[in-house]
Amino acid sequence: MAEWAAKRFWKDTTVAETEGGFTVHLDGRPVRTPAKARLILPTKALADLIAAEWEAQDGVIDPNTMPATRGANAAIDKVAVQHAEVADMLSDYGDSDLLCYRAEHPRELVERQAQGWDPLLEWAEEVLAARLEPRAGVMHAPQKAGALEALRRRTHALNAFELAAFHDLVALSGSLILGFAVTEGRLTPEEAWALSRLDEAFQIEQWGEDEEASEASEIKRQSFLQAALFYRVVN
Repeated sequence: MAEWAAKRFWKDTTVAETEGGFTVHLDGRPVRTPAKARLILPTKALADLIAAEWEAQDGVIDPNTMPATRGANAAIDKVAVQHAEVADMLSDYGDSDLLCYRAEHPRELVERQAQGWDPLLEWAEEVLAARLEPRAGVMHAPQKAGALEALRRRTHALNAFELAAFHDLVALSGSLILGFAVTEGRLTPEEAWALSRLDEAFQIEQWGEDEEASEASEIKRQSFLQAALFYRVVN
């Protein structure tokens, strides 16, 4: 038996203002999340983006083509009900941030990491009140408690929709600082992604590109850019 898949059943996709924000209607009926919660969205921009995803469905509904819808569902069904746990998990990236773990050789890579990552650690100290210290090698060395607490407070201050997007920015890049650099406008999403892949780019220069690894990296890049867009339209 072929696997069942939902198909488009509506003709009109519209955005409507509702109590607490905005929602999306399919033939006049409001969309709900997988957990059957009301899809209440904080901004019209997000509602418009989600409506466009639903309107673009033709035949079988493909959730993989609906990143904003998935993000909103995650914010409502998951992040909102366990906000503190998600914020704590993301805050923990500060103690093992990608930008702090540096190569010991070759010299070209060491210099490239310093040039790309040091300015962001300095920015984090100035803007986020969190000075993280770089170290050579991959062995974990804890950061100062005050810096981690500053990052934790800022992460916990994000609302459920912001935190849903921030989750992907941090988890995909491996860096709490890069996540904040995007949300605070210090870097464009493309710039942040390139800095998160600095080591991989260097290896490609030395040994060539692996097609399978490149395809996986591109999927992650697209997800990172989609998360950045989601964050922008919820504010």
